[in-house]
Amino acid sequence: MPAFNNQKYLELQAQKISERISKFNNKLYLEFGGKIFDDYHASRVLPGFASDSKVKMLLGLKEKVEIIITINAKDIQTSKMRADHGISYEDEVFRMIEQFNKMDLYVGSVVITRYNSEPAIEIFKRKLAIINIPVYFHYAIEGYPEDTDKILSEDGFGKNDYIKTTRSLIVVTAPGPGSGKMATCLSQLYHENKRGVMAGYAKYETFPVWNLELNHPVNLAYEAATVDLADVNMIDPFHLNNYGILAVNYNRDVEVFPVLDALFKKIYGDNPYKSPTDMGVNMAGFCIEDSEEVKKACEQEIIRRYFETKMNVLFGKSTEKEVTKIKLIMKQLNISVFDRKIVDIAMKKSELEQVPVLVIELKDGTVITGKQSNLLSATSAAIINSIKYLSGVKDKMKLISPNVFKPLQKLKQNVLHKENLRLNAQDILTALSIAATTNPIVEEAIDTLYMLEGAEAHSTVVLNHGDKSILKSLMINVTQEAIIKK
Repeated sequence: MPAFNNQKYLELQAQKISERISKFNNKLYLEFGGKIFDDYHASRVLPGFASDSKVKMLLGLKEKVEIIITINAKDIQTSKMRADHGISYEDEVFRMIEQFNKMDLYVGSVVITRYNSEPAIEIFKRKLAIINIPVYFHYAIEGYPEDTDKILSEDGFGKNDYIKTTRSLIVVTAPGPGSGKMATCLSQLYHENKRGVMAGYAKYETFPVWNLELNHPVNLAYEAATVDLADVNMIDPFHLNNYGILAVNYNRDVEVFPVLDALFKKIYGDNPYKSPTDMGVNMAGFCIEDSEEVKKACEQEIIRRYFETKMNVLFGKSTEKEVTKIKLIMKQLNISVFDRKIVDIAMKKSELEQVPVLVIELKDGTVITGKQSNLLSATSAAIINSIKYLSGVKDKMKLISPNVFKPLQKLKQNVLHKENLRLNAQDILTALSIAATTNPIVEEAIDTLYMLEGAEAHSTVVLNHGDKSILKSLMINVTQEAIIKK
């Protein structure tokens, strides 16, 4: 049995959202936080959670759902990038639309927030017009979010375009943080109210999980994952005061709640919510069935986040303060990097061989080692050794003829003018694919690549982009030492 009951989650979540829609005259604006399509963080910390769970839940409510995608004008103008996909926020909007369309989920519009007549916006708008997506503009409001009188006036939300919607559940999502999801929801409440429609608002974010303890590993893993945003989990004081119940939220929602309270009272006459927790609809905490397995998974995720943040410091994307914060979380849970067992194995092997090493732990617990040579990168060696093991090929058997390597290296040197002639993971997979056309043993070995999904890997040096990309494509959870070595 998985540690997390995904089917129960889908059922409870759909039920909760449907109940919330019915409370607001069949019109609910749902601020959708986190990732909709590929929530791999959730699937790592909650074993059994399907990365596409949120989409599946929406498909169960498909006839009610209309999607609004928000994007900050500044992020278009500056071509802001998503680190996980390596694409711009602008391109992510189109990717999201394509994904929703494939799943027959209706995208009603795109909203450009904090619009200020930026030149790049017109190009973006024309691209959306080609695929028949309406575009609306929202503007920066001086004094937002504190000046409620200004916000709820014709000089505030009143200046924003009213977004025309046709369905009862309006999912407001975005390509990344800072896109203006909440402000878009609140603006719509203002405009709907002007038109005599008492629409509602709710918030859907998987983490932190409100009905788990403050220092539960799931919630601590969320802190580690959002260390760059400086999010801090905390007890919701409004929930405790009104209900006498401990509930976990995070600092940004708690800090802004008095403002939201004032806004809701101006719009509705009264606030239907007594706390930030009340606004949420997340049911994940009711679907954990093996707490110990979840705890172990969270500890591993926190260690992975530690290595990731160390890497980001090396390349100027994070600060030592962020590393220190994750160290404190690890200390709180009494864990270290060596609780990720392949770390110690990799470091000892590298020290012994005096070369970079990559170690893979397969899902059955088997540990496979790959070391750098004059011919192969450590990643290439580890992948070859892994598929040999998985397909039952003898260790000493060559999957690729040495005669194949020479022309590849010649190409790198004479045509591509590469200094490093070692064959990376892409080179090796290409060579294996060619060899498989005439060799059934190689074909059988290649057919086991899918079994690497969910494996763990650790590199003793910073991986080159190509090797890292291949490991990611194979769905291997990889960590790296923040050491640059050719």
